[in-house]
Amino acid sequence: MNAVDTNIIIYSLDDSEPDKKAKAQSLIARLVQPTVETVLLWQVAGELLSCLRRWQAEGRITSADVEAHFRDAFALFPLTIPTARVFEVGFALHRHFSLSHWDSLLLAACKEAGVTTLFSEDMDSGTDYDGLAIVNPFV
Repeated sequence: MNAVDTNIIIYSLDDSEPDKKAKAQSLIARLVQPTVETVLLWQVAGELLSCLRRWQAEGRITSADVEAHFRDAFALFPLTIPTARVFEVGFALHRHFSLSHWDSLLLAACKEAGVTTLFSEDMDSGTDYDGLAIVNPFV
């Protein structure tokens, strides 16, 4: 199963990064195919909304745009909500791999959801976190 980090969805909307936008849109188009299992992690949805609100505060988009972009992204993949166990797994990942707080929780949520591939620009591409592979689609 797959998941995408927030940066993938953001780049798919960002006109200021045309190359990354095209790659992100292409990846998302592949991941929404019925034969490909992909989930939207709750943390990613929250981070996406935060970024869209920041764009709104900067005057880049309107409030209506925030809602439209969020609803469009939310409709791409089924949402997964972690249980409290995600914190214990996050602690273990943080200790074992020296990850940041948020990265350890994101990876823990992936593991809980059964994700085996996380598409992200933010972590070391090719790294295997106990059965969870990171793939940077922009390299």
